Amino acid sequence: MNFPFFIARRYLFSKKSTHAINVISAISVVGVAVATTALVVTLSVFNGFHDLVASLFTSFDPQLKVAPAVGKTVPADDPALARIKRLDGVEVATETLEDQALVVYGDRQAVVMIKGVEDNFDSLTHIREILVGDGEFELHAAGMSYGMPGIRLAETLGTGYRYDGPLKVYAPKREGQLNMANPADGFVEDELYSPGVLFSVQQAKYDKNYIITSIGFARSLFGQQGMVSALELRLRPGSDFDAVKAGIKSIAGSRFTVKDRFEQQDDTFKIMKIEKLIAYLFLTFILTVACFNIIGSLSMLIIDKRDDVVTLRNLGASDSQIVRVFLFEGRMISAAGAVLGIALGLLLCWLQQTFGLVRLGSTSGSFIIDAYPVSVHPEDVALIFVTVLAVGFAAVWYPVRYFARRLL
Repeated sequence: MNFPFFIARRYLFSKKSTHAINVISAISVVGVAVATTALVVTLSVFNGFHDLVASLFTSFDPQLKVAPAVGKTVPADDPALARIKRLDGVEVATETLEDQALVVYGDRQAVVMIKGVEDNFDSLTHIREILVGDGEFELHAAGMSYGMPGIRLAETLGTGYRYDGPLKVYAPKREGQLNMANPADGFVEDELYSPGVLFSVQQAKYDKNYIITSIGFARSLFGQQGMVSALELRLRPGSDFDAVKAGIKSIAGSRFTVKDRFEQQDDTFKIMKIEKLIAYLFLTFILTVACFNIIGSLSMLIIDKRDDVVTLRNLGASDSQIVRVFLFEGRMISAAGAVLGIALGLLLCWLQQTFGLVRLGSTSGSFIIDAYPVSVHPEDVALIFVTVLAVGFAAVWYPVRYFARRLL
């Protein structure tokens, strides 16, 4: 048996001559446990928001998006795009064209992103799941083009679910010079009609700025006949996602970018990762402060056990073994706090997931969800455990050696 560890374990659980040492040791364990619990709960809440945002984007974003690396558009009959469409792993491929335009409804107007899509767009994404209103997913009928605005854009324009008159859409002409005497001649004007539905992704980026319509309307409006700004893909169920993505990248080469859902929203997820990292560093600093309680506990224990140290030396224990006794004592306090804190943190996360104890607002339905989302990731729990042990071990190493030299 490891002699220093055996003695340290006896010291940890035995009564001390001064009762305050037991109290301080217990406080040390509680301090480390509280900081550990905060780490588990905070990182799990960040994970919950990350998963929530990812689930919202999947209703609108394709599994894979192939877009030109340079410029806004490429010909729809580009050989590389044609080869990608024919890949075995690709189940649905939709050509899209999007650009900015001015939309006017009554006395209100807004600069929006017009996204033209093919008729199979509802097979590509889960768009039908986020439609609001009494109509259906329709892009055109009887020579008319339909436009489905985001729910917040509809509020801005005052259209409601089904707008009575058409939306006036204006886009600058691609060729020619602007005649300042008659500026209206520099714009292409067209109209969109209501299919009776809006979409609600519950993300301002889409709900406030986008209108979905047919790709034919978008090509006519922007003067981009036969062009696409992206090829959006859905893979066959059971396909090896990474392998198919790699195959598409090899075909696309340097002329195109190939992005999955997370890469399409790279800015959003980068911000969330940075916030999570800052929270982790901040709480680790608090954990470091909590570990100073262990130093106080060990210094008092060293003073209390001076007579025992003499006995251990008489029994043949070396100075390094005696120092290791108190190092193991501090490490066991850290480990006990880590285990207790992780267990308590996991319990709180389970209670939040099951009962929604901490709510986002007092009024139900004010937010996308009623309670803070929680998602426990095993790799985060492992990182927290290693962090607590590392901080605890580092915090006691120098003080124990210092006090041992001075007091023993």
